[in-house]
Amino acid sequence: MYDLTELREQLRRQRPVPWDQLPDFALYMDQVLSYMDRQVIRFDGDDGLTAAMVNNYTKSGLVPRAEGKKYSRDHLAYLTAICVLKRVMSTKDMDLLIREELQGDRPVSDGYAAFCASLGKALNNVAAEMEDRTGEDELADAAIHFALMSYAAGVASSRYVTLLRQRKEAREAAEAAEVPRARERTKKEKERD
Repeated sequence: MYDLTELREQLRRQRPVPWDQLPDFALYMDQVLSYMDRQVIRFDGDDGLTAAMVNNYTKSGLVPRAEGKKYSRDHLAYLTAICVLKRVMSTKDMDLLIREELQGDRPVSDGYAAFCASLGKALNNVAAEMEDRTGEDELADAAIHFALMSYAAGVASSRYVTLLRQRKEAREAAEAAEVPRARERTKKEKERD
């Protein structure tokens, strides 16, 4: 099966470019869209990134605003992660994961490198699983196998996201509770003076 052999080879070799190979100059929207087609594995012509999608991701805060009408390495890193993750999770969950990965002083380049490393492992694992599933008579069994792997990984991912969301909400609740306590301490300090 040529299509499956081709896909397996793409899974083994096609990767988003490393951070230092992303363009170090700003790109216009049409250049970004063209560039993103090379960053992810695509077989369907209808699942590519569009200008409307980029605008929606920007409006929702998932992607930083463009600098003028130009997009930087940071934008390409965010959009690469989004183009991969949008196939398996909601925008709300992507937002949480991206914000958690880049919280604190962690540079976008480090988050992007970690994302690319995880993606590479996942693609290699699937390519290896495909080795024994290439016969014409195994198409249905192979499709079910990969659908079930996707299901299992989706269940695990969903649980991790839930735990992250709970941790974030607990952190925000603790911070919100601290504000009145800080005000009360300040008030008592003023009363003592």
